[in-house]
Amino acid sequence: MITKETMFFINVRHNYMLAPFNASRISSKTVLFTFIPQEHLSESALKEALGGDAVVARIWMAKDCEKLTEKVEERDTDAMKLENAEIKLIKAANDRRLKWEKKWAKAEKKGKPKPARKNVDTEAGLVSEWMKKTDRPSHRLGKIPLIGKKVDTIDWSRNELQKLIPEIEKEQETVVGQNGTSLPAAFVEFRSQFEANYAFQRFSAKNPTKLDPRAIAVKPQEVIWKNLKIKKTQRKMRVIATATFLTAMIIFWSIPVAVVGAISNINYLTEKVPFLSFINDIPSVILGVVTGLLPSVALSILMALVPIVCRWMAKLSGEVTTPAVELKCQNWYFAFQVIQVFLVTTFSSGAAAVVSEIIENPSSATTLLAQSLPKASNFFISYIIVQGLGIAAGNLINVGALVMLTVGGKFLDKSPRKMYNRYITLAGLGWGSLYPKFACLGVIAISYSCIAPLVLGFATIGFAIVYLAVRYNMFFVLSNDVDTRGSSYAKALQQLMVGVYISEICLLGLFAINTTIGPIVLMGVFIFLTAVYHAVMRHALKPLTMYLPRSTDGDDQVALFETPSNNTHEYTKSALPPTQSESRGEDAKKSKKAAILGKLFDPRKFKSHARAKKFVTSHEELPSYEEAVESQAYLDPAITSPPQILWIVRDEMGISQHEVEATRGVIPISDELSTFNEKGKVVWNQDTVLQAPIWEKRIDY
Repeated sequence: MITKETMFFINVRHNYMLAPFNASRISSKTVLFTFIPQEHLSESALKEALGGDAVVARIWMAKDCEKLTEKVEERDTDAMKLENAEIKLIKAANDRRLKWEKKWAKAEKKGKPKPARKNVDTEAGLVSEWMKKTDRPSHRLGKIPLIGKKVDTIDWSRNELQKLIPEIEKEQETVVGQNGTSLPAAFVEFRSQFEANYAFQRFSAKNPTKLDPRAIAVKPQEVIWKNLKIKKTQRKMRVIATATFLTAMIIFWSIPVAVVGAISNINYLTEKVPFLSFINDIPSVILGVVTGLLPSVALSILMALVPIVCRWMAKLSGEVTTPAVELKCQNWYFAFQVIQVFLVTTFSSGAAAVVSEIIENPSSATTLLAQSLPKASNFFISYIIVQGLGIAAGNLINVGALVMLTVGGKFLDKSPRKMYNRYITLAGLGWGSLYPKFACLGVIAISYSCIAPLVLGFATIGFAIVYLAVRYNMFFVLSNDVDTRGSSYAKALQQLMVGVYISEICLLGLFAINTTIGPIVLMGVFIFLTAVYHAVMRHALKPLTMYLPRSTDGDDQVALFETPSNNTHEYTKSALPPTQSESRGEDAKKSKKAAILGKLFDPRKFKSHARAKKFVTSHEELPSYEEAVESQAYLDPAITSPPQILWIVRDEMGISQHEVEATRGVIPISDELSTFNEKGKVVWNQDTVLQAPIWEKRIDY
C-alpha cells in the first residue's frame, strides 16, 4: 500500500511539475549552488562550468549583505516607530476634539453657552488647536529603559530616516554594481526546467567542479539568506551539534513530562517527600487549580515547544531554505512522536497491566506478558479516537484564530497597517509539525494491526474525521507558506514503514516469549525480506520523488509506467504531450515488462500520468514577469528593499495632511482609506483591499 501510494504520488507530482503554469516559473528553472570553489566564484566561470549560454539563462551571485541588512532593519524599525508616533499624535488630538464636542453638545441641549477651552491658540489654525506639546510622543535613546536622552519620536525618526535612506540606497547600488563581496553561493536559472533538474542531479561533491546543488525550485522568500555564508566545515559541526542536542532532547524529554505529571498527584508527593508538606496548607481552591489545570496547560506548552525547537535547530544546522528546515523538523518531530508518544506509552501500559500478577507469580511472567502486551492497544484505541475528534474539532472551530481575530485584534491592532495585515493574512501550514502527528497515528495503527486488529477499525474512523477537517482547512482557511512540492508527503509515507517494522519485531518478541522456533525463524525471514524490499524500493523510487526523470537519450521526459493499454504518453521539454503516433514504436516493447509492475503496484484508478493529470489544474495562467522583477528575483532582499510606505489615519482636523506634507520628503506616506469612527476608533475600508497604500502585488516566482 505504501508503495502504491508513493507511485501515485510520483505520477501526480510529475504532472504538477510538468504543468505549463509551473514549468514556466523562474523558481522551477533555478538551482541554488553552495560551497562554490574560488575558481568558479564569478558569473563567467560558473556559467562555463555549467554548460555555457546554451544551458544557463541567468546567474545571481549571492552577496555578503550583513551590514546592509542591519541598516535596512534599522530603517524599517525607525519607519514603523514614526508611523506609530504619527497615529498616536493624531488620535490624541481626535480624542480631545470628540471630548469637547460632547461637552458642547450637552451644553447646547441644555440651552447653556458652550464651555470655553483654556490655553488655545486660535490663530494657529486647526492643526495646533487640538494639539498640545504633551501630546507629541517621545522616547529615550539607548538600549536600557528609563536611561538616556529623551527625544521627540516624530522629529528624531524623521532625522534618522533622512540619514539612513540615502546611505542604504547608495550601498544597494554598490552591491548591485558587482562591487559587493561574493559569498560561495549562487542561484542559477537554466533555459528550461529539464536542464535545471539535470544539473541538480548531475553535480555533486564528487564531480570535478566541486559544486554542491543544495536546492531546486525554491522561491526567493523561502531562502534563509544568512545561512548562505556558512562554510562547509562549520556546517558539518553544526549538523553534529544540533543532531546530538535533538537526540538527547528526545530521549530525556520524559523527565519534564514526568515532573508535570507529578504535580497532578500532589498528595502522593507530600506523603513521600516530607519537606513538601507545606503544600497541604495552601487553600483547597488554589490547590485544585494547581493540580487540575496547571499540569494540562504545562504539558500542552511542553508538547508545543518540540516542533519549535526542532525548527530552530534545523536553522542553526545550516539549512539554507525553509522547505529544507520543514523536512528536517519533520524527521526529528516524527522520531519524538514515535519514541515519546508511542513506545514509552506502550511499554508503560503493557507493563502496568501485568506487574501485579508477575509479583504474585513470577514463574508465569513470560505467559502473562505475551497475553497482556496487546492490552496497551486499549489505550491507543481511545487515543486515536480522541486525537481524531480533537484535531477535527480544533481545526474546524479554530478557537485561537477566532479569539485573535475578534478580541485580540481590537486590543492589539491600533494602526491601519496592523488591521490590514490581519485581514489579508491567512495562517500558514507547518508541514514539519503536521505530518508527524498523522504519521505517528498511522504507525500506531500498523503496529497493532497484527496483535490487535480492532485498532484498524478505530484508526479508519479517526483518520476519516481528521481528513474531512484538515481538507476543509487546507482549501478555505490556511495558506501554504512553505512549498515542499510534496516532499513532506513522500517522507511521511516512508515513515509509515516504521510501523511495519515495529509490528514484525513485536510478533517476533511474542513468539520468542513462547519459545516457538518455527514462527521465530519465519518472522526473522519476514523482517529480513521487508528490509530488503524497503531498501530496493527506496533505491528505485526515491530519485523519482525528488527529480524529473529523463529518457535514455537525455532528451525527453518519460512516464513512470508506459503501457499501450492506458495510453500513457511522454512529455517533451515544452511540457506538452506529443501526438499519439509518436508514443508508439519501440516504447511498446518496453511496456510489456512495465505493465506487470503497473498491475502489481500502480493503483488501478490512477494507472497513468494521463489519469493522474486530472488532479492538476490546467486553468492557471502562465506567469509573466517584468524585466526589473526578473533581474532582481534572487538578489538578497536587503539589496532590493525600498523604504516602506507609512500609512496613518486621516482626521477631520487636517493634522494627518499636515504630517503627510512634513514627512513625504523623507519617506513615502499616505493617509488614504483610513479614518476615525464616531467613537474615535481607527477604521479602514475593507472593500478597497487592492487600493490600500501598502498593498503589494503577489509575484509567483
